[in-house]
Amino acid sequence: MPFKYLFTPHQIRTLEISNRICSTAHQTIMAENGAPGERMAAYHEARARGGAGLIIMESSRPYRDDVSADYYIDSSTDACIPGYKMVADAVHRHGCKVFAQINHGGRIAYTHDGMHQVPHAPSLVPDHRFHCMPRVMSTEYIQMLVQAFAQASRRIVEAGLDGVELVASHGMLMAQFLNPLTNFRDDQYGRTEENRFRFLSECIFETRKLIGSDKIIGVRISADEYEPDGIDAPAWLKICERLNEEVELDFINVTVGSMMGPGGSIHVVPPMEIEQAYTAPQAGQIKAVVDKTIMVAGRINQPQLAEQILAANQAHLCGMTRAMISDPEMPNKAKAGNLDGIRACIGCNQSCIGHYHMGVPISCIQNPLSGRELILKNHPQAAKTRNVLVVGGGPGGMKAASVAAERGHKVTLCERATELGGQALLAQLLPNRSEFGQIIENLRHEMNTAGVNVQLDTTVTKDYVENNKFDVVIIATGATPFRPDKDLLMEVSEDVHTVDAWQVLRDEVDTGTNVVIADWRCDWIGVGLAEKLALDGCSVKLCINGETLAQNLQLYLRTHWAGVIHKLGVQVIPYARLFGAIGNTVYFHHNASGEPILCEGTDTLVMAQGHKPETSLELALCGLSVETHLIGDCLSPRSAEEAIYEGFMAARNA
Repeated sequence: MPFKYLFTPHQIRTLEISNRICSTAHQTIMAENGAPGERMAAYHEARARGGAGLIIMESSRPYRDDVSADYYIDSSTDACIPGYKMVADAVHRHGCKVFAQINHGGRIAYTHDGMHQVPHAPSLVPDHRFHCMPRVMSTEYIQMLVQAFAQASRRIVEAGLDGVELVASHGMLMAQFLNPLTNFRDDQYGRTEENRFRFLSECIFETRKLIGSDKIIGVRISADEYEPDGIDAPAWLKICERLNEEVELDFINVTVGSMMGPGGSIHVVPPMEIEQAYTAPQAGQIKAVVDKTIMVAGRINQPQLAEQILAANQAHLCGMTRAMISDPEMPNKAKAGNLDGIRACIGCNQSCIGHYHMGVPISCIQNPLSGRELILKNHPQAAKTRNVLVVGGGPGGMKAASVAAERGHKVTLCERATELGGQALLAQLLPNRSEFGQIIENLRHEMNTAGVNVQLDTTVTKDYVENNKFDVVIIATGATPFRPDKDLLMEVSEDVHTVDAWQVLRDEVDTGTNVVIADWRCDWIGVGLAEKLALDGCSVKLCINGETLAQNLQLYLRTHWAGVIHKLGVQVIPYARLFGAIGNTVYFHHNASGEPILCEGTDTLVMAQGHKPETSLELALCGLSVETHLIGDCLSPRSAEEAIYEGFMAARNA
């Protein structure tokens, strides 16, 4: 499609941004000793090289008492300046502009060195996510923070960046001052709407004094915090009207959600179950009443969506952060008209925000190079062309095949089914999870572009490998549903209607009305089946062999699903280890107490007991003189992330 708006420049003050695509601030876990380093510079440079118009670096802490780990940027001292300069130089050499974000969490605090920090907030109001009880800020402390924000901004522009973004979004400190439900102060920073606005206004004013007239100042806001004690949409609209009167302010970056509680936190990095570009209408309402530059972010994962937002006059700039984590070259591909070549983000949250919550550098399940730019760099070309066989057409096998072919090898991929995709074909069948299937199309395009020879409905044997003289075999044969046998369970009698998750997803069985799901893995399968069966009209008991439903999924996805499951009336039974089933009763063992749990009146027991690796080809090739690599579930059943990464690395080493 032609892009009328997306690749036009946009000017803020004297700064011209080459196009409307932005990478918004997101924690990368790449800072080193509290400062940007080479890995972070390489990460942002990849997006700048890929055609982004603007990059906003991750949140930095302007005051030392809010720094919880050395992988957060500490902008409270001049020690951050060389690292910021390294990133600015890397980004600027590709014509991309770069801002830095400055934030204080207020009552939202983390742990440091294993101990809880002392949170500081406008008033004595606890948060409902991290369960922090804050210390009330003195007037002097607030005024010190105003100067801390301004000094941090001074350091950032001294390093050569083009501007700063102050955080009033997601229930953070500035939002806590603005909110009458979290600000009960009786000094000049509370009581009235004007006083509640004073802290933010002073930060803008003092920042401008230190950074000069040509640098950019923006504020990030949540157009609706989606929390009981959060700021709602009408109130934010009034706040934005007041922000419009701030002459030193240049842009408003619109998102939604809050970190103050579980419901609002889902929207910090919304998963695939939430509609694409759903924040754009709210940004449009704000744009209609202000004359500042408006940026919007929130599930804008394709350039076509960004173009529609711009055409509808809902924003000037579009944050497409995860889209460029998945494919840093997305802007260049879109500008060149290569839309099919874009590796679209599927909103799985597994390696980006999921890695962040683990405290490890972010990446992407589809693109292992993302976040590892400094470590892996681009694929090395093969010194010698080899005849490579990939067995298995799931995500891991498809990635291995495309990378091996990109390196110059002759590659054949054999899949015994009649279509590619492996377990991704099943994942996309769950309610609101169809977007997961996009991973198949992304990988299919990568293979086609690289010239992989795909053979469907083909079973590979030892003779097949020998007869075709393959130099390398990458085995990606996956796994099949695991059913505990009599050595692991008391008994599952023959009169119990027992099915596995795959059969339910394929609609191959009639489950009846009363269903018990025995969920061992505690991932997307058990909770997804519970949603599907409840929507089908079943009464569902989700018995999980863990502490909480979906405990092995990324936090925001788990929280979202918890809300869905609650609304559907699914009964969740934690700490339940499957013990056996006789007649219409399923027996579980309580993991903590050892007491029995009985689920009576059951029509169907659905086994979601994990998977067993498919090892028959591995065993058949034993003794054969051929280089062999095992990847993904046939090595050990895990997730698409591990399968794709291992396929990626096996192909790089072949």
